[in-house]
Amino acid sequence: MSDQGILAVVSGFSGAGKGTLMKALLEKHHNYALSISATTREPREGETDGREYFFVTKEAFEEMIQKGQLIEHAQYVNNYYGTPRQYVFQQMADGRDVILEIEIQGALKIKERFPEALLIFVMPPSADELKRRLVGRGTETMEVIDKRMRRAGQEAAGITSYDYILINDALDQCVEEMHQLIQAQHKRVSQNLEFIQQMKSELTDR
Repeated sequence: MSDQGILAVVSGFSGAGKGTLMKALLEKHHNYALSISATTREPREGETDGREYFFVTKEAFEEMIQKGQLIEHAQYVNNYYGTPRQYVFQQMADGRDVILEIEIQGALKIKERFPEALLIFVMPPSADELKRRLVGRGTETMEVIDKRMRRAGQEAAGITSYDYILINDALDQCVEEMHQLIQAQHKRVSQNLEFIQQMKSELTDR
């Protein structure tokens, strides 16, 4: 059977609990690698190169774009963000399942270029619960929260392009459901063509 890793792309509304979910998944199951993005923004206090991000210059990032070294990239508030191809595919070659946590625009670019990628969208049980979680953070003004809710409404239009949705209501259950979804991908026919060919040959040679 194939021991090639799976590429899973996870998106979700701000406040849906993606970060908490990813942290819990990586703590419980150890065969996952969380993809690290490259960025041109300055490191924040406590951030380390190669852990939170690969911090690069604008010139270096643009060279990565030209050389096709990024799976996807986007520009936000005058800074570039992108997913380094080599890091992701090396982890997958080593047999680790790679989780890429990005927004819808980047996720759809990846699905276009890598149809085998698994796209999962994390949602709260209701819009009211989403607002409650955003308010509960206590880190943003109501104006910013309302803006995030409006953005979630716009993002909802893209959810139908994903393979699965996950309702993040009970964290432990959601972690296990995400793990099962990703592990099921290892059984896909397209992941096991070599094994299938070997089986066909053995049956033919009998």
